[in-house]
Amino acid sequence: MLNLLNKLLSISRFYKQIIIIFCDIFLLIFSILASFSIRLGYLYWPQNDLIMVVFGAPLFAIPIFISFGLYRDIIRFIGLQALWKVSKAVFLYSLLWSLICFIYITSSQFANVQGIPRSVIVLNILLSLLMVAGFRVFGRWILTKCLNLLTSFISKNVIIYGAGEAGRQLSHSLVETNEFNLVGFLDDDVSIQKNSINGKNIYSRLEFSELIHNLNITEVFLALPSLSINIRREIIDFLEPFSVHVRSLPSMLDLVRGNIRISDLNEIGIDDLLGRDKVIANNELLNLNILNKVVLVTGAGGSIGSELCRQIILLKPKTLILYELSEFALYQIDKELNNGNFGKVVIFPILGSVNNQKRLSQVFTKFNVDTIYHAAAYKHVPIVEFNNTEGITNNILGTYNCALAAIESSVETFVLISTDKAVRPTNTMGATKRFAELILQSLADHQDNLNLNFNQKISNHTQLSSKTRFMMVRFGNVLGSSGSVIPLFMEQIKSGGPVTVTHGEMQRYFMTISEAVQLVIQAGSMGIGGDVFVLDMGKPMSILALAKKMIRLSGLEVKSQDNPNGDIEIIFSGLRPGEKLYEELLIGKNVSNTENPMIMRAKEKMLPLIELEAIINELKVAINNNEIDTMRKLLIKAVPEFKPQTDIKDILFKDCDSK
Repeated sequence: MLNLLNKLLSISRFYKQIIIIFCDIFLLIFSILASFSIRLGYLYWPQNDLIMVVFGAPLFAIPIFISFGLYRDIIRFIGLQALWKVSKAVFLYSLLWSLICFIYITSSQFANVQGIPRSVIVLNILLSLLMVAGFRVFGRWILTKCLNLLTSFISKNVIIYGAGEAGRQLSHSLVETNEFNLVGFLDDDVSIQKNSINGKNIYSRLEFSELIHNLNITEVFLALPSLSINIRREIIDFLEPFSVHVRSLPSMLDLVRGNIRISDLNEIGIDDLLGRDKVIANNELLNLNILNKVVLVTGAGGSIGSELCRQIILLKPKTLILYELSEFALYQIDKELNNGNFGKVVIFPILGSVNNQKRLSQVFTKFNVDTIYHAAAYKHVPIVEFNNTEGITNNILGTYNCALAAIESSVETFVLISTDKAVRPTNTMGATKRFAELILQSLADHQDNLNLNFNQKISNHTQLSSKTRFMMVRFGNVLGSSGSVIPLFMEQIKSGGPVTVTHGEMQRYFMTISEAVQLVIQAGSMGIGGDVFVLDMGKPMSILALAKKMIRLSGLEVKSQDNPNGDIEIIFSGLRPGEKLYEELLIGKNVSNTENPMIMRAKEKMLPLIELEAIINELKVAINNNEIDTMRKLLIKAVPEFKPQTDIKDILFKDCDSK
């Protein structure tokens, strides 16, 4: 049976059109004969020249049908628009047939032709429409049934959560695919439960457990684009124990421009896993440092830097400068931004290192930069742990170079992208980021102490020509950045596991990269100089719980001692060098609120610029001599909270810079 269905469905499009044309010819002739038979009260067969009137009708009907495009429509997907075309084509044909009948009857050449009752003409119009349109509707029904029979053996049974407009559109799209077999809808609205959409029942959440067993449901499609994040997460938490593959439509904002398609379905998004509603952005704060200004982003090709560029360009700066060390990364972000429609924003891709202060000053001065977002940094904890000299050079000296060049070039605003790993750091990366914060705090304090007397010099080589506002924005893990845990888990689950978790008790703060960048831009507009802003990351999440949730929402089960027949095993790889079980966002408790409830202002200890610069000069010497032991001591001197977990001897042997 399945082989027969497959053969019928695999017939070429040309032969299918020929079959439909012959069916239409038969139906048109049958409609005329039926019209006569109904009117006369007996089975009618034409005599004499009337045979030409009856059997010649398809000769001009088929060309009309072809011109209306009736044979270009695919019967399986025929809808109201196609049926409207059928109606117009049949009506035009019927009028033409009626005219020919009148000509035949009144012509002396056809004296033997008996009169044609007017009611036959009316009946023919109705029957032709019923036959031609009904044939197509019936054909769609038959083909759909056959396909359902065929796909019931090979497709996945799915249920749509949400019987609203999005759910209805998605159900129409499911008809067009053989991959999924829609078995019904779930909805929490009691008023529509026990009703149906396109013959598919709408069930309540309480029936879901029984439905999975009875209907063998393997996937759930969330068609709830307008619900809040909290409600979506509550629904996801409800679905998680059932080990069904959950996929979701994008937000309503992404759907308003077009119809919903199967291809729009995504894996459960990062926002759903975080389960936190976003705070509406303050447009005034977003525009303050960007609108009609010259903006530069260091590390523009990185995960955070590129997202900064994407959001900045939407805020219509006069000029956006992409400063990046990696040629390929710079090419990618430059190409992406230039392919977008961003009006008159001028984009300059600049290759350069943050360790080249002379080039930085030249770029800042040439383009008269107003705002800098400093995102260039080495941030992968184990890599920096075993490459101390490069980590210190890039994260500390690079920030110092950028800051001095900004002051020298009269840049108005300088925003450093920092990290929660800078708080009581246990690794070199965190210590270097805290050191970078201290640099900006000291420079800001030094400018204040000069009382705007900009003729004095810093370190005898940089003259203050304006007051640059320095701000730091500190936040935790951003999902979607390079090295983020969720893409890693997704890749491991897709490949069949195992999923690697460093430690069963590890917890991390998480925020989406787009949300973090938006808050960074707003925070940079609030600072007066030397401010340390901390983003509200919500509650920390258990990495182990996150891994289990993602496995279950992929329609799989966690393999463990209690469930040896599960699909994906979770293994613990152990803490990597310098990693902490728990991250923190604040060093002290001196915190105040800001205009945005998601942004806090922290007051933290700092070092005088003279002391800090002395340490920087010693670091330069240690770097040149590759004295890693000295580098560590200097880091601890500047950042007393630094409690390294990696033995310096291990680094001496493993450091890529040690020979």
